[in-house]
This record gives sequence, structure tokens and C-alpha cells, in this order.
Amino acid sequence: MKKLVFACLGVSTALGLAACSNNQDQVNNAELNQPGSDLNALSGAAANDAANSEAATLADQQAELNAENATADNTTNPTDAQEQNVSGM
Repeated sequence: MKKLVFACLGVSTALGLAACSNNQDQVNNAELNQPGSDLNALSGAAANDAANSEAATLADQQAELNAENATADNTTNPTDAQEQNVSGM
């Protein structure tokens, strides 16, 4: 009977110690996985950088289109009568 008590006591102590060390690992992992305190500032800065980059790209495209339109040939728009003359088509 005494052997059974010692065996149960040994098993419960081993399980108790295993549970304590595992809990500490979980606490450490939880602390490591927490986001930084300035996460909102970082995400805001990233969004601003992306918006500024897109705005610069669009401005470059608009400048290219304006340059292309400035160097276009000097054709005139057809008159209303010419537009209405579709009999040849």
C-alpha cells in the first residue's frame, strides 16, 4: 500500500512540474507574439507611403499624356456637315 502511495505521489509531482514549465513557455510565447505598441503608426506610415507612390506614378503618367497631346499633329475636327456625310461608308 505504501508503494502505491509513493508511486502516485511521484506521478503527481512529475505532472505538476511538467505543467508549470509548460505554462511558463506559453507565457513567454504570448509575450513574444504581441504586436508592437506603435503598430498603428507603422501601418499608417505604410499606407501613406503607398498612396504617395501611387500619386507620383499617376502624375508621371499624366505628364507623359500631356506631352503626347502637345506634340500631336495639327488636324482639325470635322465640321457637322462632314460628320453627317456617311453615305460613302
